[in-house]
Amino acid sequence: MSIAFKIWINHLPRIPRLIRYSLGEKITNLFIELTELILIAGYSEKEQKSIILKKASIKLDLLKYFLQTAIELKTVDDKTLSELTVVIGEVGRQLGGWQKQIGKQTPPN
Repeated sequence: MSIAFKIWINHLPRIPRLIRYSLGEKITNLFIELTELILIAGYSEKEQKSIILKKASIKLDLLKYFLQTAIELKTVDDKTLSELTVVIGEVGRQLGGWQKQIGKQTPPN
């Protein structure tokens, strides 16, 4: 996740000021919140881990949505887009795998 955040932060100064301080800040905050949730999940008890991973998954979907909006506004170039897509896709796969693993370990009620 830190790689995607670095890519984003390096691209942020190239975004027009109006968008940088609105949509850009929203995307930056989502990166930070998602990173926090992933780190918290790593240290959480099994019972809480599933809930936290679900929240992280929602944050990831929000991040993808707002990045797509930035793309539609033509504020993200193709190179940055392709770099972000690869890293964020991998984070999504890892989160999904982690959720599956937790689901298998947690007995149904």
